[in-house]
Amino acid sequence: MRKALITGVTGQDGSYLVELLLGEGYEVHGIIRRASTFNTSRIEHVYQDPHVEGTRFFLHYGDLADANTIRKLIYKIRPDEIYNFGAQSHVRVSFDIPEYTANITGLGALRILEAIKDYEGETGAKVKFYQASSSELFGSAPPPQNELTPFQPRSPYGVAKLFAFHTTKNYREAYGIFAVNGILFNHESPRRGETFVTRKITKGIADIVAGRADKIYLGNLDAKRDWGYAPEFVEAMWRMLQHEAPEDFVIGTGEAHTVREFCELGFHHAGIGDWQKYVAIVHRYFRPTEVDYLLADPRKAREKLGWYARTKFADLVKIMVDADMKINGVKQ
Repeated sequence: MRKALITGVTGQDGSYLVELLLGEGYEVHGIIRRASTFNTSRIEHVYQDPHVEGTRFFLHYGDLADANTIRKLIYKIRPDEIYNFGAQSHVRVSFDIPEYTANITGLGALRILEAIKDYEGETGAKVKFYQASSSELFGSAPPPQNELTPFQPRSPYGVAKLFAFHTTKNYREAYGIFAVNGILFNHESPRRGETFVTRKITKGIADIVAGRADKIYLGNLDAKRDWGYAPEFVEAMWRMLQHEAPEDFVIGTGEAHTVREFCELGFHHAGIGDWQKYVAIVHRYFRPTEVDYLLADPRKAREKLGWYARTKFADLVKIMVDADMKINGVKQ
């Protein structure tokens, strides 16, 4: 039975990957940070009591700021694959806490790779490593962006991800580690965090319909993004580690839309035509340096991994609006 270790297991991508790996017959281990309250709602439906025979999903306390604990867990679990989703992942917030973002999002990957290097050297075992890179690496680079596009990050988050990207590539070339970067463009779902713009919009729409809110407060409506469906994107991550050789891949839909279009479609699906009167623009939600246009060129992933995005933009918006309507008990 193959073993996988996931950092950031309680997040959107972590929860979908747990489902996929359990379905593929893996034993899955996730790292969670110790806190006074649990943040495990996304994985509660797959969590299994570790005392029950046949359990294949286990949680461990750890932190990407703590190299010693990460090292101990790798030596203890002996994973075949490691997926690094752990990060301070909010781009706008990274301007407020740049040092913390650099420490977790950037140096976190280094700590894992250094532990893998030593573990492989001492045991002779091999570990495949997936680094969650981001389209924010491209920043102001003109679209469409592919694996050969020069990186021009425009935020502390993007800069930290760039450090992690090159660290992953360096450890692959220097030490022969099967280490890959998945350069994923925006991928969304009903499990997206409520402070991210897509979920902020769909939750806001549901709250307005339910009479719990009057406005949604947003920033740049003209930003264009390549938005896909998260469950499909985690499949691409898994395929990267099943590929015959470690390579970096751009993952996206090849289609871009503005935040304004997301709003318009979401409100329309909820039966609200005059959506502008429910949206207020707030300056503090703008970034000091904006990223205007991200559009993936995912041809390499299609050709080498056989992967392509199946869920269209309009369908993604409907999926997310319907899910938040259901949470609010709104019948459509």
